Amino acid sequence: MGLFGSLLGHGATVDPAELNKRLDGVLIEGEQALLAFKLIRDFFVFTEGRLILVNVQGMTGSRIDYTSIPYRAITRFSVETAGTFDLDTELRIWVSGSDVPIEKTLSKGTDVRGIQRALATGLLR
Repeated sequence: MGLFGSLLGHGATVDPAELNKRLDGVLIEGEQALLAFKLIRDFFVFTEGRLILVNVQGMTGSRIDYTSIPYRAITRFSVETAGTFDLDTELRIWVSGSDVPIEKTLSKGTDVRGIQRALATGLLR
């Protein structure tokens, strides 16, 4: 499965070359981004062996946090879709050794089923 021509979510598109540039020095030799989901400035990147959460911080976006989670470390995850009055979607990922999940609030319109499917694929293969 190759990298999609654009990142999904909010209708925003990002050139795969830009994604590779942003992940320069993050991916190991031979590792490829298989699937990515954009969330305004932040994004999720799924590779063969891990999930990378990229959190762009600050006004200028020059400070970036890369959280790398090997699929084998994920014990469970939860996706809560948006409702009529609650417009946000919640994603929770539990990592072994921690009782507190990693929580992400996703805007309505984000492809939460795609994120769920990508997580399930990484965990169950």
